[in-house]
Amino acid sequence: MNQTSKLKNRGIKIGFSALVIPIALVVAICIYKYILGDPSHFQGNDNANAALPGDYFGIVFKGGFIVPILMTLLLTVFTVIIERFIAIRKGKGRGNVTSFVHEVKGHLATNSINEAIKTCDAQKGSVANVIRAVLQRYKSLENDETMVKDQKLATLQKEVEESTSLELPALEQNLVMLATITSLGTLMGLLGTVLGMIRAFGALANAGAPDSVALAQGISEALVNTAFGIGTAAFALIFYNIFTTQIDKLTYSIDEGGFSIVQSYNANHK
Repeated sequence: MNQTSKLKNRGIKIGFSALVIPIALVVAICIYKYILGDPSHFQGNDNANAALPGDYFGIVFKGGFIVPILMTLLLTVFTVIIERFIAIRKGKGRGNVTSFVHEVKGHLATNSINEAIKTCDAQKGSVANVIRAVLQRYKSLENDETMVKDQKLATLQKEVEESTSLELPALEQNLVMLATITSLGTLMGLLGTVLGMIRAFGALANAGAPDSVALAQGISEALVNTAFGIGTAAFALIFYNIFTTQIDKLTYSIDEGGFSIVQSYNANHK
């Protein structure tokens, strides 16, 4: 796949990512209104009343308008996790990455460049794409008499860097959404908590007997949003760290393979 095709595919993925949040928002609003807000979850069959005892759907509904926002963030996290899992799995290729790198290094030790390229073709994935590109450059440099050895080694190293820069964005794409939601989820939960406490203290400030229903709704809104926001942020943070760790491992494999190719050229050519 050439660079133009990669950029086009990346553009399609970016367009898809831009649709995730609006679609998640629509789904979250529907769930909030028609599932959580179903009258059967509330006293007197009316969602304006307090939730039935132990009915968590009704309790979450009483969290207020912040709930569908937090649900949007959670649905976005789920979507990005699934998308990144597929993308990183595809980036690893068909077989074990560590075994693949060792096999390529074995071919390089015997200067079997064509066999190493065949191994890359069988493996596929981001790591294999980078190493294959460097191996192709290796072959072209063998017949190039216009450059000295040091220039050829520098060219190989540059090929490693350029090929890596083309593959890494596809692996890291959308992780910024997880990183953002890690902070945003907590902040939105805190906002819901503040709004709920304002409602609760407003009920206590009424002249005469406090409005117990408004007080209960305010406290419920505060607690539900706190739990929802922290849970969403924690979930996003966990998978963000998982994915970045996996990408770091792939990057290390690319660096190891590229270094081995450069060293092989240095050892086998004068």
